[in-house]
Amino acid sequence: MADWKIIGLSGLVNAAITIVLIILFYPLFFLGPLMGGFLAAYFSQKYEDYTQMDIKDGAIVGTMSGMIGGLIITLILITGFEAINGLINLISLHINLIPGVDAVVAAYVILQLSLIISITLGALGGLMGIRAKG
Repeated sequence: MADWKIIGLSGLVNAAITIVLIILFYPLFFLGPLMGGFLAAYFSQKYEDYTQMDIKDGAIVGTMSGMIGGLIITLILITGFEAINGLINLISLHINLIPGVDAVVAAYVILQLSLIISITLGALGGLMGIRAKG
């Protein structure tokens, strides 16, 4: 069984570091998901019924942390930072079918991008956490 407290806290760390780095220095935003996955795998004692975690388990724990962090990042970006307005303007240049749908499309694009990036980098961080622990 996974330790959900550690995974949840690592997801929060993922989101916090990512948002701070987006505000301060955008090109380093990828460090948030890496750190979240690393912390989730490094501090997890066991996964399922094994005595120790292996590389596969580290990737799974990192992926779960990345998923939680990606959802939090999406909520913050959509509600707090007006990042959606830039995407709406970009999308509305190409899609003018139904008024009001642009915001939904932009929110969906932000959700997909943030989840893909967070899950992928979280899994990579989980692999690094297992390697550092081992």
